[in-house]
Amino acid sequence: MIIHKTFSKTDLIDVINDLNLKITFSHQDNKKMIQDKLISYLRNNNPKINDNFYNINNKDGLIQYLKNQNPKKTLSIKEKNNVMLIAKQIIQYCKDDYQLSFCKYDTIKEIQDDIDYIKQFGDIPSCRRACRLLSLDPKFQGIKFTPYISPKVKKELERKQMHYPRVLPILTIRKGTPESPILLKFD
Repeated sequence: MIIHKTFSKTDLIDVINDLNLKITFSHQDNKKMIQDKLISYLRNNNPKINDNFYNINNKDGLIQYLKNQNPKKTLSIKEKNNVMLIAKQIIQYCKDDYQLSFCKYDTIKEIQDDIDYIKQFGDIPSCRRACRLLSLDPKFQGIKFTPYISPKVKKELERKQMHYPRVLPILTIRKGTPESPILLKFD
């Protein structure tokens, strides 16, 4: 069995931890050592795999997942830089009050083509932000640009969302007459 080269040391550690595989490793181990331990474990054991966001149900599914290209690593650095540039341009268009005259775009169709291209890379925070901001554009009434987010990133975002405060303090200012003071109220 050969593990595809697109899996990094961190990716392999995540797979081991997320699937609760009984493999002992040290963070001082390099990628090759972790690969060897994982291959040896899969040869000698038939692990019971619980529900997970990798959609892996059994040992054969795990082996097939590790043989194929890492789904997280679909972009090269050059491609990712291009996606980031497009996202930044769309964000800038949104910050400029949705005015075409202030951005590099000439038509709404160009913006829609670019957002349709980058929304497939929803694991990148700038792409999610560009989709969220562009959905507020009055020119795209009723159109919601939903980025594709992998199950792992979706789970991480949900975990982070649990730590945000649910209630935000609100400032209410009421100006009174010169005889009555100004009232500041926090609900």
